[in-house]
Amino acid sequence: MSPADTNPGLVEAPASMDAAANASHHDSAHIVPESLEIEGFPDEGPDIVAPDDERAKEHFIPVTRFALMDRLTMPNAWPGGQATAARRFFAYLDYWRHQRYGAKLLDLEQTYEPFSPDSDLLLTRSFTNEELDDMQGRMVEGIRQILTQANYRPIDPSSVAEILTKDSHYGLDLHVDFSLFEEVLIFYRGASTRKDQKRTLRKFMRKEEFDVPIFQRLFLLFKLKPLEQRVREIMASEKISHKEAERMAQKQRAHLPAAVIPGNIYMKLFKNIPRSDIEMVFPNTEVRYRMMDKIMLSGGGIAGLGGPVVGAITKFGALANPFVAIPVMIGVGGAVFRGAMNFVNKRNKYMVVMAQNLYFHSLADNRGVMIKLIDRAAEEDVKEEMLLYSVLAKEQANRRDLDAIDVAIEQYLKSTFGIDVDFDLEDALDRLMADGLVTEDANGDLHTLPPQVACEHIDAMWDVLLDELPDYDPHEGMEMDVDKLRAENGLRQTQAFEA
Repeated sequence: MSPADTNPGLVEAPASMDAAANASHHDSAHIVPESLEIEGFPDEGPDIVAPDDERAKEHFIPVTRFALMDRLTMPNAWPGGQATAARRFFAYLDYWRHQRYGAKLLDLEQTYEPFSPDSDLLLTRSFTNEELDDMQGRMVEGIRQILTQANYRPIDPSSVAEILTKDSHYGLDLHVDFSLFEEVLIFYRGASTRKDQKRTLRKFMRKEEFDVPIFQRLFLLFKLKPLEQRVREIMASEKISHKEAERMAQKQRAHLPAAVIPGNIYMKLFKNIPRSDIEMVFPNTEVRYRMMDKIMLSGGGIAGLGGPVVGAITKFGALANPFVAIPVMIGVGGAVFRGAMNFVNKRNKYMVVMAQNLYFHSLADNRGVMIKLIDRAAEEDVKEEMLLYSVLAKEQANRRDLDAIDVAIEQYLKSTFGIDVDFDLEDALDRLMADGLVTEDANGDLHTLPPQVACEHIDAMWDVLLDELPDYDPHEGMEMDVDKLRAENGLRQTQAFEA
């Protein structure tokens, strides 16, 4: 089977599609049709990921499952009037997949509860340190798996540390101390570009459009190390006493918001973050000045000192007169103060820009992030399964044909929507086979249930779903007695109030 043989199994791109619209898409990156003027955004700078022509294509399919369903179930796409049954099957499949991910969400929520910084519920169970360590590992690994299913890609924290050493658009040296974190996960989805505007002298202060490389979605998970653990690490690396190490550890935490507590796991989800400004999403970004910045910023202060100093020298003999000395000293003090304020103002300007931008880029926090990711993971799975099923249900295929089918599906997405993706065929096939919708015989031939039979198959699975639900078994933790329950939750309420 060749790619050309499999294309008829999918719906051909509608003839009414505007070719110019398709041509407006880059082959290697999906363009977000958005044009905004946002002060402080860079029009150039270091990028956290490889250039478009060097970066592997993403699995992410930037089309809604509803748009895909409409095109895959057009009447001329299915023989024998099966289009209606196919659409009904896809609806069944959508509900089924979301239900399966809903079960994963319930398990994650239960595991996350002891680490949640936002919970307003009473904590009725106590856990040992060993149990908390095990739950933390399951929680982080569960989120990692959900991110992978939602077609997010990981970013190595060392890559972030490297990019922060390069030139900043704001003329600042930005530093994130990753040694403070016990857990760090950074994932992105949709590395693309967005249109922004700025005024330039070259255009006589008229607005000019430019492309900003962005992450359409950026995920961050972090958990602080316990203070004592960090103290021991500093003692071992710096060969200093416990008291000095504790002082150094406290100084490192000075850049963290007071509400960030070591026992909590924090999750953040952002949209349309400029790839050269990834440092703004971390809670402990430290703003430093380079030597050249200090020289330039100090120049005004030095120049300001010139007048008072010269005046003091020419009138040195008169300095004994308080009516002369006081104005001179005021002038010197004013120049020093002006130079110091130049430093503070530039740093504050950056912090204001960062806060304003983050306000419009934040999508969800903590438990809300889990809910969004679960929904997106289910949607990505459904889209992949609909595409693959649309081929396998119409033509007899063998495992040897899968590479050709993969290419055909990618070509279909490109011709129909103008998007260039790396279709994750193996993952979609594994799920269809796990649900019994596709089977494989000893010869490698793949047998797919027709749409009407597939509907009945999912209906049968729904019928036994509740009967097969496992009993709730709280094998971790121990229910607290009344006195301890009041003490623990009183402490949590106090911490929440102080935060």
